[in-house]
Amino acid sequence: MPHLFPLPLVERLRTARHLVVFSGAGMSAESGVPTFRDAQTGLWARYDPTELASPEAFRRHPKRVWDWYAWRRELVRRARPNPGHEAVARLERWVPQVTVVTQNVDGLHQQAGSRRVIELHGNLHRTVCAQCRRVVPPEAWGPPGPEGVPRCPACGGLLRPDVVWFGEGLPQDAWQAAVRAAQRADVMLVVGTSGLVQPAASLPVMAKEAGAYLVEVNPRPSALSPLMDHTLRGPAGQVLPALVQAVWGTDQGFSKYE
Repeated sequence: MPHLFPLPLVERLRTARHLVVFSGAGMSAESGVPTFRDAQTGLWARYDPTELASPEAFRRHPKRVWDWYAWRRELVRRARPNPGHEAVARLERWVPQVTVVTQNVDGLHQQAGSRRVIELHGNLHRTVCAQCRRVVPPEAWGPPGPEGVPRCPACGGLLRPDVVWFGEGLPQDAWQAAVRAAQRADVMLVVGTSGLVQPAASLPVMAKEAGAYLVEVNPRPSALSPLMDHTLRGPAGQVLPALVQAVWGTDQGFSKYE
C-alpha cells in the first residue's frame, strides 16, 4: 500500500543543517549481507555465538574464530551497496553536514560514497593485532604460527578482525564521535535497526533529548519506534530513494513510494 511523505517531514529534512543516519543490520541485509545470527549456518550452526565472537573464544580456539570471520568476509565481499546506501550518500549534496553512525561492519556506506562514517562495531575488512592493536593490512601479515593464524609483523601477536566482540566495549573514539553527532543533530534517520543493542541504541534517545527530529525507516516496529516523530514502514532500499526524491527532487509536497 502506498505511503505518504507529509509536508512537515519534507520541510524538516529540507531545512536540516546536521543530519545523522543511524543504521543497523536491516540495511545491510537488503544487500545480501547475512546478519550475525544468519551467518551461523552449515558448519557454524553448532556453535554458540560466544564461541565465535569473544576474546575468550579467540584465546581458546584462534583458528576457529579466524576461519569463521574469513568466511564471513568472503560473503560480505560479494555484497554491493543497495539503493538505500546510495540515497544516504546523495544526502551530502544538499545537507551541510551528514554523519552516518553505523552498527554494521561491512563498509557498504563507504562503498556507496558516504564520506563521514562512524563505525561503532568496527570493520570486518580491517585486521588488527590482538596484542598491540596495530592495524595490519593483508600484504603485511606475518606467516601463521602453530595456531594457524597470521601474526603481527611488529610484535608477533596474533591478528584478529577489527570488530567488537561479546564482552568488549565500543571503540572510545568512535563512541564519543557518535555521541557528539547525536547531540548536535537536528534530524536523525534511524534505519534498519532493532534498537536492542546497547549502548548503540541509546544514541537516538540522546538525539531526541537534544531536540532532534527522529524518523524511523524499518519494515517492522522496533524498540525505538515509540521515540519517533515519524515512521516510514518499508525497506530502506525503497523508502530512502523515494524520500530523497520527494525532498530534493522535482516532487513537491506529498510523495508516494510503493
